Amino acid sequence: MRVGLLLCDHVRPGFRSVAGDYPDFFDKLFTTHPELVIDCFDLTAGQFPTDLDDYQGWITSGSRLSVNDDIAWIQQMADLVRTLDRERRKLVGICFGAQMIGHALGGTVGRASQGWQVGIKEVTLESVEPWMVPRIDNFRILHSNADQILIAPDRLRILGSSAEVPISVIAVEEHFVGFQGHPEFVPAYSAVLMEARRGTLIPDAIVEAGLASLALPPHTDLLSDWIASFLKA
Repeated sequence: MRVGLLLCDHVRPGFRSVAGDYPDFFDKLFTTHPELVIDCFDLTAGQFPTDLDDYQGWITSGSRLSVNDDIAWIQQMADLVRTLDRERRKLVGICFGAQMIGHALGGTVGRASQGWQVGIKEVTLESVEPWMVPRIDNFRILHSNADQILIAPDRLRILGSSAEVPISVIAVEEHFVGFQGHPEFVPAYSAVLMEARRGTLIPDAIVEAGLASLALPPHTDLLSDWIASFLKA
C-alpha cells in the first residue's frame, strides 16, 4: 500500500542525531508494517502531489508553524485537505495536520489557554472505532504543541480528549483521522525539544513537568497498529 507523507517541517540539523528527520520518525513508527510504502512530499519546498490516485492513503507530519500563518504552502495545503475530504481519501493528520483538518473544514485553531503541551499526555477515548484494535480506553502519547483546535467544525467527531487537550483525537466520517499528539516522536526527541525551549518559549515549570511525564512510555506500537489499520480499512 502506497502512502504519501506530507512533510510540513524538518527536524533542525542540530537535533537530527537524536532520531533523524521526520521521514525517519515515520519509517521507524511503521517498522512492523512493511506493507506501508511511504513516499515523501516536502510541502515546505512546494512539492505537492500531482496525482492523488497514485496513493491509497496520506499522513502529515507536525510543524513548528501555525495553520493560521499567511504562508503560501500552508494555504495550498488547506486546499489539498479540502480536496482529499471532497474525494473521501484517507488522511491521518498529526499535530499540525490534525489542526489543519479542523482549520480547512471551517473550525477555529489558536493558542491553547493552558499554554504549551509537552511530554506525555493520557488521552481518554470517547468513541472506539473499528480500526482501534486492540481496544484500549486510555492511551499515552507525546505532545509538543502550543496551538490546538479550539472550535471544531460541524462535521468533525471528537474521538478522544485529555484534561489539557479537549479535542485530542478527531475524525471526519470514515476518511479523516487526526491526533493532536505525536505518535511518531520518541521520548529522547521530546526531551531535547523541551530543553531547547526552556525559559524562552516554555516556562521552566512546564518543562519540568513534561520531563517527569516521560517516566511512562508512550503507546507507540499501539498507535502504529491503529494508524496502519485505519489506512488499510
